[in-house]
Amino acid sequence: MKTISILTATIAAAICLAGCGVSGKKYNLLQDDYNAARVTIAEYQQKNRNLEDMLEEAKNNNAELRRQYAQLQNTLDQSILTQRSGNINIAKLVDEINSSNRYIKQLIEAKSKSDSLLMSMTANLTRSLDRSELDDVNIKVLKGVVYISLADNMLFKSGSYEISPKAMDILSKIAKIIKDYRNYSVLVEGNTDNVPISRTNIRNNWDLSALRASSVVQVLQNDFGVDPARLTAGGRGEYNPVATNNTADGRQLNRRTQIIITPSLDQFMDLIDKAPDTHPADRL
Repeated sequence: MKTISILTATIAAAICLAGCGVSGKKYNLLQDDYNAARVTIAEYQQKNRNLEDMLEEAKNNNAELRRQYAQLQNTLDQSILTQRSGNINIAKLVDEINSSNRYIKQLIEAKSKSDSLLMSMTANLTRSLDRSELDDVNIKVLKGVVYISLADNMLFKSGSYEISPKAMDILSKIAKIIKDYRNYSVLVEGNTDNVPISRTNIRNNWDLSALRASSVVQVLQNDFGVDPARLTAGGRGEYNPVATNNTADGRQLNRRTQIIITPSLDQFMDLIDKAPDTHPADRL
């Protein structure tokens, strides 16, 4: 700006001299200086415009950078919020996994305890029977249930549902075991072969199997003091065979009464009621 002022002053002086009667030669020199000054002024003005354009462009670039910075800051803030939310969800997931693991551990412990008691029950029952009685009694544990299978010819006369005297001693020993394990339910299940039967008050094998189961239940209750609330009697007729009915040996195996001892479901139902919510993925 100082240079422009000097040039302006020079031009003014030249005009003044021209007006004061300077010689033509000096006037021409002054005119040349004036023209050169005007060119210089024009150049400076152009440079000034260029600088103004550059300043404007810089301002625009600065505004764009500010906008991009704000956008990046917003993205960063959202990322931090998302990460925090993710951390919270991960923490919840870990808690739920731990809760599920504790629940599974409880189930395993409950089942192990039940299995141990069943094995102990089976061992005690087996030890209480003598060798001859074991020929008529088959004891096994299958999937957490004790099955005591009693031979038909030991319990009843053919076609009858009256308990034989021989069976009373065995049923007394079974009743003692049942009473020692009070938290177990007892199902007595009658089974027959497929040979038809028709007697007074016995229409078919359904009737016979149900009556035989009922007879065993009543002996356990009335003669040996088993709590009737723990007992259930059921008949399956000829429809649950364990062997072929085409041979005498097979039919004899099918004619049986089973005493089925199962753990009380209360403790397992309580655990099921306390099962943790297992849908963490829905909340992620």
